[in-house]
Amino acid sequence: MFEKSQSHTAAVIDEQRFEALLNDIVKRRKEIQDQRFVSHDIVAELKALGLYNSFVPECFGGTGMHPSDFMRYIERISAADGSVGWVASFCFATKYLSSLPVKTLEVIYADGPDVVFAGAVFPPQTAIKVEGGVRVTGRWGFGSGCMGADVIGVGIKVEDGEKSQLPLMAVLPADKVKIDPVWNTIGMTGTGSHDLVVEDVFVPDDWILVRGGPPSIDTPAYRYPALAMAAQVLAVCGLGVARAAIDHVVGVAGKSKSITGAPSLGDRANVQIHLGECEAKLRAAQCWFYERTDAAWKQILAGKELDRTLNMELRLASSHAAKTSADVARACFEMTGTMGIFNENPLSRYLTDALVTAQHAFLAEGTFMNAGKVMVGQPFMHGFD
Repeated sequence: MFEKSQSHTAAVIDEQRFEALLNDIVKRRKEIQDQRFVSHDIVAELKALGLYNSFVPECFGGTGMHPSDFMRYIERISAADGSVGWVASFCFATKYLSSLPVKTLEVIYADGPDVVFAGAVFPPQTAIKVEGGVRVTGRWGFGSGCMGADVIGVGIKVEDGEKSQLPLMAVLPADKVKIDPVWNTIGMTGTGSHDLVVEDVFVPDDWILVRGGPPSIDTPAYRYPALAMAAQVLAVCGLGVARAAIDHVVGVAGKSKSITGAPSLGDRANVQIHLGECEAKLRAAQCWFYERTDAAWKQILAGKELDRTLNMELRLASSHAAKTSADVARACFEMTGTMGIFNENPLSRYLTDALVTAQHAFLAEGTFMNAGKVMVGQPFMHGFD
């Protein structure tokens, strides 16, 4: 059951309209998977619901949504379809724009707050410094959501420019970027995470951001650590997919028939045991994840900077949620036997979507190592802060 967080007044999203969208997404799973991107009318509906302005500054029409409320919406979308949840999670990505000058933000939001920002940082491409800006050429992978973007950012490094430990991104209108549709994966197939190609485009200095850099406007959403949230919004995609996997097994448990004459799933002791374990593991991961998110937001609303320990816990809870989700989806797949191996069975998609989520660099095994380094006071990888 979805519950709004109580520590901050949440932006109101039309629940009836949101449920209608979820039902539509479920019906269109195959369409989204086959075309390998989220249909434009679905992105338009996410805009209309207000998700894309969740973290836009209020002065530009943003709603100031509580991060936990936003993530619970993404979790529910992911239960309907992992790829749509993944793309919708990047509604948060306008936070990356926070280090741009105010005048640039005024241009971006001149027509309203519902701006779709997508991008890819790696590998950073060398940009040529020219008067007033840089000229950008290169190719970048993993451009999730680029098919529906209004504005696209690409990772750059500038020779003889100011050195920054944080990644630089050049921000361009979407029509200046060519999308090469190469995305072909076992899971999260419909995210449209294609390659981005830019050919000698001029980008002014005031359209270059520092990802994770100090914000130019002081709002609670902009003070929330960008890289922690980047990990969190992806982790909840796994939580949603794992929830869908459990619900599917429960839904078919009493109706399943074995060609061997074995008892239905619901009558098997091993299924009963594993379902209980999966439910407990998923609920526990969710509880810690959202409890730490609420704690961080409370500190930010009080005007306090997050200490290193709480920031680490945000990252660790995200990685734990992703790993737990993958474990749960795998267990659901295994307990259904051969019925799960067929493409028309949604369990095969739940499994691969959850596995892909846990493979992301923000959530993979190395993040546990960096959390341990923070705990024992050793130097950790840059970006894990």
